[in-house]
Amino acid sequence: MAKIEFIDEGKTVDIAAGQSILEVAMDKGVDLDHACGGVCACSTCHVKIRQGRELFTESTEEEEDQLDEARDIELCSRLGCQARLLKDSDETIRVQIPFWNVNLVQEGPDAAHAH
Repeated sequence: MAKIEFIDEGKTVDIAAGQSILEVAMDKGVDLDHACGGVCACSTCHVKIRQGRELFTESTEEEEDQLDEARDIELCSRLGCQARLLKDSDETIRVQIPFWNVNLVQEGPDAAHAH
């Protein structure tokens, strides 16, 4: 099974074929904002795939349009909700969440119990 390293979070976790970076982040407790709920309607789940870009689905025109709204995009930029692992492998993928993209405020019904 492939591994995904969230570089600045110091966390390496498993990722299965068909999973998106956002799904893995949510499952493993990695803070990755996703204002639209992961439906490619915003750019808040912008990540930079530093190693292993070729292991993911190609970006669509819709994703590229949303990335145009993101700050500090690079050639390795993807939306976490859209980048899905193509197949299982033994590779380690390295992903960086831009520091300004980390949601430091927890909102919603569970926020009062987040400590």
